[in-house]
Formats: sequence, C-alpha cells, structure tokens
Amino acid sequence: MAKSLNSLNRTIQRWKRYRTTVRELESMNKRELSELGLERGDIHAIARRAAQNL
Repeated sequence: MAKSLNSLNRTIQRWKRYRTTVRELESMNKRELSELGLERGDIHAIARRAAQNL
C-alpha cells in the first residue's frame, strides 16, 4: 500500500512540475524564449524532461 501511495505521489508531483513549467514558458514572449535558445514548439518537450528529472 505504501509503495502505491508513493508512486501516486510521485506521479502527481511530476504532473505538477510539468504543468508549472508549461505555464511559465508559455507566459514568455518570443524574444524571451529566444534568449533562452528556445522556440514555442519546444515547450512541451522541455516540460516533460523537467518532470522526469524529479
């Protein structure tokens, strides 16, 4: 039971990190993203990587 709860908690934390990263990057304009070496199409891939690195 504890393993299941830990797994669920980790999944929730990853989802929160993913959504937070997407929101933060989507709030940036094209110039700000460019200064980071990013394009709008990169946002979801970057958010997935951020969530996996928890």
